[in-house]
Amino acid sequence: MPRLFSAYVIVDWSAAAKPTTGADSVWIGVLKRDVRFRMAFESFNPPTRAEAEARLNLILDDLKKRSERALVGFDFPLGFPRGFAEALKLNGEQPWRAAWDQVDKMVKDKPNNLNNRFGVASEINRRITGGPFPFWGCPPKDTLTTLQPKKTRPHGPDDLPEFRHAELAAKGAASIWKTYYNGSVGGQAILGIPVARRLRQARGEAVKAWPFETGFKALTEADLAGVDVVLAEVYPSLIKPLGAAGEVKDLMQVRTLAEHFARLDEANKLGALFAPAKDMAADVVLDAEREEGWILGA
Repeated sequence: MPRLFSAYVIVDWSAAAKPTTGADSVWIGVLKRDVRFRMAFESFNPPTRAEAEARLNLILDDLKKRSERALVGFDFPLGFPRGFAEALKLNGEQPWRAAWDQVDKMVKDKPNNLNNRFGVASEINRRITGGPFPFWGCPPKDTLTTLQPKKTRPHGPDDLPEFRHAELAAKGAASIWKTYYNGSVGGQAILGIPVARRLRQARGEAVKAWPFETGFKALTEADLAGVDVVLAEVYPSLIKPLGAAGEVKDLMQVRTLAEHFARLDEANKLGALFAPAKDMAADVVLDAEREEGWILGA
């Protein structure tokens, strides 16, 4: 059996408010065949999200020219906890898509990384609860009545869940509602989802977002006929990063994860990774497909 993918692109995102490189900035790792058809790794560390998006477009355009299918893994949630679209009164049959469209409409992310992620979180809070909940976390100078630096209260039974099913499965993954401080995937998701949406829109049906558009199931070559790119959420901490002393951890993580998926694909085991665990409840599978998404390998 041939591999499902010819290239593995892992993106370590950043919500930085100014151009930055090195640790805690955007890293893109690409594992693909070189001129001798051997797997070779290259990395990019663009200082801004705008440059990162341009680089991703170049990478995907080049792979398409070579008729090579890519797995693109982003290290931020591609969906929000179940009930999010309904709480925001978003229209549409597909809650995940309605959320993507809404976030894209609200985000302003300038070429120099200046962005309004705290304003977006604050406005979503205003619409959902009228107070500083469920999103929390910002520098004191960005405090608003509907967004506070610290968490204001725990999640109750009538609130949106604090965690998606995938975060509970991945053990240690942070909640999307946290928009600042270490491990704040909320800010990254707010600024990352519009990029994933544009990559997808620019390529039409040739791009599928997993598990929303592929189904939450094992993927085969037949499932991916006509597909150039599969977008997925990844969680680098699931795999121990390997690298040389002094190497930036983010770089080690994107390379280790790309190599991990390539090895599984070579052994015809990657397709099965797109399926839920055998004992997963049907409602959890449905939530993942319709709204929350899932972490590949969790």
